[in-house]
Amino acid sequence: MNTPAHLIVAAAAFARPSERWRDVERRVTAAALFGAILPDLSLYLMFAWARLVQGRSPQQIFDIDYFSESWQAVFAVDNSIPLWTLALVVGVALRGPVLIAFAVSGLLHLVTDFLLHNDDARRHLWPFSDWVFVSPVSYWDPQHYGHIAGAAEGLLCLGLLALLWRRFRGVAARGVILLAGLLQLAPALAFALLFAG
Repeated sequence: MNTPAHLIVAAAAFARPSERWRDVERRVTAAALFGAILPDLSLYLMFAWARLVQGRSPQQIFDIDYFSESWQAVFAVDNSIPLWTLALVVGVALRGPVLIAFAVSGLLHLVTDFLLHNDDARRHLWPFSDWVFVSPVSYWDPQHYGHIAGAAEGLLCLGLLALLWRRFRGVAARGVILLAGLLQLAPALAFALLFAG
């Protein structure tokens, strides 16, 4: 899934309106969103460094750097299902809704990535194994049903955004929901611009 889709799923799972936006609700929502983005954050940071500081082309980054052992070692840590499960166990043991929301959102991210990454799959069982599940389905690659998976992701996000729209009535909240919808479209536009010409 695209990163905005992970954020939309986390918001649908954890963001709730209330009469009075309490501190715990804000922290749970923020933790859920952070958990949803954290498995992809290293990719964004390393991409920015390689592109802006090292001057590497997007093709070099996604064809070479992405698959390098150094990049994959970072992805193994922030995409580790055992580490995220440990965070969930600790959250449940402490009865901490913030840590639970963070861990569940991260695990939702990893489960969908596990099922929707083909040749760009990651080592989700680190540190116990370096095994990589190469899914027959890719969320983006048309050679591996990416056109179908992408359409399904779009429909899922549209449905979840509609749910969030009904759940939240405030102007600011609905502005954020619209922004989330635009961000869901952004990766397709970004890839088209990055790889144009």
